[in-house]
Amino acid sequence: MKLPNWTTLAICLLSGTASAQSWAWDDGTTPFVTSPPEVVDRMLRLAEPKAGESLVDLGSGDGRIVIEAARRYGTRGLGIEIDPSLVARARENARRAGVEALARFEVQDLFETDLRGVGVVTMYLLPEVNLKVMPRLLQDLKPGARVVSHDYDMGAWRPDETIELPVAEKMVGPLGRSKIHLWLVPANARGTWKAALPAHGGEWEFRIAQRLQMLEVDARAQGREMTVRGSRLRGEELKLVVTGSLDGKPWNHLFRGTLKGDRIEGEVLISDGDNHRTLPWTAIRSQ
Repeated sequence: MKLPNWTTLAICLLSGTASAQSWAWDDGTTPFVTSPPEVVDRMLRLAEPKAGESLVDLGSGDGRIVIEAARRYGTRGLGIEIDPSLVARARENARRAGVEALARFEVQDLFETDLRGVGVVTMYLLPEVNLKVMPRLLQDLKPGARVVSHDYDMGAWRPDETIELPVAEKMVGPLGRSKIHLWLVPANARGTWKAALPAHGGEWEFRIAQRLQMLEVDARAQGREMTVRGSRLRGEELKLVVTGSLDGKPWNHLFRGTLKGDRIEGEVLISDGDNHRTLPWTAIRSQ
């Protein structure tokens, strides 16, 4: 039997009932299989959709993920599905659940979907489809937007969080288990940042190189290099652990801030091992 084009195999995402079903790749076929409710629950808990946010499910099948997000969180959702019969079923399911005002479904190629301004994207796609859609996610989604995928990752873009569940009845993909991956679209942190801490070291400089959410950071204060022992960028949230001597005394620093354009607003926790204090921290991108 001739296989359909793989772009039409965008897998329908799952939902919170025992009879939930989803498309999946299995040795060259695309069976319609049961998706356990605990997987759906964990995906939604990782995504944390909110009322007033928009959610897009790429490959929405009979619409259960969109319907469940609307029912449980009051989230406005759009399901994208290539199969017209599944879209018709999803619309009827939304009507029966009483969430048709929040849950919308369209027959459309997922690569033609407008993702600008979307807060959450959910998907259960083929590995190669994940890789192809990844640039669109990074380009169109706002920093801090969440992407949740069942089973398959996105290569070089490492998940911010992964959980694994034993699923005895799972018969496609990794048998007997499900992985759920979460990504937060990273803000642009690269560049040189200047910060003034008059009460602790005066002018600070941070030089940040970035690849996706992974950072390489150099820090200077009082004209000397400091040691950056750890960094983390999670959406718009930045954390830096910096140690070094100021005024002849060793210090530990935990910088925590939120990136908004060319500005970081936050605080720094300063400790010498015995005492600690917290100061406001603002950094401006100079180049």
